[in-house]
Amino acid sequence: MSDLEYQLKEAVQKAFEGAFEQSISLDDIVIEIPKDKAHGDYATNIAMKSARVLKKSPRDIATALIAHMSDEVISHCELAGPGFINFTMKQTALSNVIDTVLSLGDEYGRNDSGQGMKINVEYVSANPTGDLHLGHARGAAWGDSVTRMMKASGYEVCREYYVNDAGNQIHALALSLAARYAQFFNVDKEMPKDGYYGKDVIAIAKQIAEEKKDSLLNEPEDIAYAYFRKEGMKQELAKLQRDLDLFRVHFDVWSSEQQLHDSGQVERVLNRLSELGVTYEQEDALWFASSRYGDDKDRVLRKSDGSYTYLVPDIAYHITKFERGFDKLVNLWGADHHGYIPRMKAAMSALGKDADQLEVDIIQMVRLVENKEEIKMSKRTGNAVTVRELCEEVGVDAVRYFFVQRALDTHLDFDLALARKQSNDNPVYYAQYAHARICSILKQADGFLSCDSYELLNDEKEVQLLKYINEFPAVVADAARNRAPNKVCNYIQKLAAYFHSFYNACKVIDPNNAALSSQRLALLKATKITLKNALSLIGVEAADKM
Repeated sequence: MSDLEYQLKEAVQKAFEGAFEQSISLDDIVIEIPKDKAHGDYATNIAMKSARVLKKSPRDIATALIAHMSDEVISHCELAGPGFINFTMKQTALSNVIDTVLSLGDEYGRNDSGQGMKINVEYVSANPTGDLHLGHARGAAWGDSVTRMMKASGYEVCREYYVNDAGNQIHALALSLAARYAQFFNVDKEMPKDGYYGKDVIAIAKQIAEEKKDSLLNEPEDIAYAYFRKEGMKQELAKLQRDLDLFRVHFDVWSSEQQLHDSGQVERVLNRLSELGVTYEQEDALWFASSRYGDDKDRVLRKSDGSYTYLVPDIAYHITKFERGFDKLVNLWGADHHGYIPRMKAAMSALGKDADQLEVDIIQMVRLVENKEEIKMSKRTGNAVTVRELCEEVGVDAVRYFFVQRALDTHLDFDLALARKQSNDNPVYYAQYAHARICSILKQADGFLSCDSYELLNDEKEVQLLKYINEFPAVVADAARNRAPNKVCNYIQKLAAYFHSFYNACKVIDPNNAALSSQRLALLKATKITLKNALSLIGVEAADKM
């Protein structure tokens, strides 16, 4: 909630205790902004909510509360309808936010709602065997935006990427590179059954051939394989990191699946599960009795051929995260991993961890569309469209914005034509244009003095803008708490709309009224800062000109 809303809640709480000699929690008091300005700046329905407890009519309760209402930010309050209380704020209570924003600058919007809670957020985690595609992009934009909002809200956040560098995909990558390398020297070597045929693998093989010549053809097979495996993964991971850098997504920790095996953590977890009596042998395989802990059926840990399923290192990985002392673990997983959640929670419970500390947000599917038709393949390569290609096509800002403007649990159609559009129909253009327009106005304002008060800002459009700027820290806190960056997108669109409405109704620069012009320019500076800070939370740049 904004500072003003908090002050109003405290005023209502004090009035309630004074009128009825009973205490009431601030959480039970709801403060809202009425849609109709005639109903005041803020309103509460506390009288109607309290009628049953107090055994009085809502209007009588509201009347008693108004009689006991006293606060320096309230100009007056009145009874409305069946028992609403409408508040009109003192002009200074609203306009004081300008000084707050101007003094805090880039820090405006930051809050301490997270209270230092330690949170690990793991997202993207694409296998280092190819390019980042649309599903990865949505998770990357969402995860990065969530962590930005959490950091701005006082959480201690660790952004983590889990590198799947020990599975069959890496094995297939190494064999694919070995085959392509041999082919450079006219040695007929067959590609593996599940091999990688992309241009990136051919390029890496060519680079190895140029550096190593044909020396690897004469090495023992296991030594050559180890080199191809290591070099292939290094090159592919570096490419992923370059694409993520382009996309303005950065991580604090890169965790290796192979390291879990090398350190013995995987074996230790498996042994611990056996010691706890939650595993059993059946059909030459080792099973985890996950159905005892809420899973719909038991799960295989070690297959009949002796190899581990993906579940085993994943359990070990999550245990290491718990051991690092986080208060909460958050994973962003693709829609195809929905069924994986109960088995992972079951494993955590079996190992004595609080499964409720592990939360998983599921990323729904993305379709790329143009002219209402789905685009599945890149026109340039004939393969699936990559993050880099999409960013080059419409710009990083548009890609970032479009991927976080809809709730994560809804399917998303990414409209290419709309993303390219240089008009107000395009939401990111609309927001950036508002910022650029303010920059243009401020450049024309040379010679106007700064002001110490804002008593002239009484127009309805000015008050509307002031109230909404006041809301920003509360929006950031709410978006962080609910891991919902789409709420910040909604705020951005509404703030831009309030600015445009204000600018169309109020003359900002008026040489004949320097005092009013100065105060309106200060309001625009506060709007500019707030808009820029909101855009930065979703990784979008605030354009100075369009």
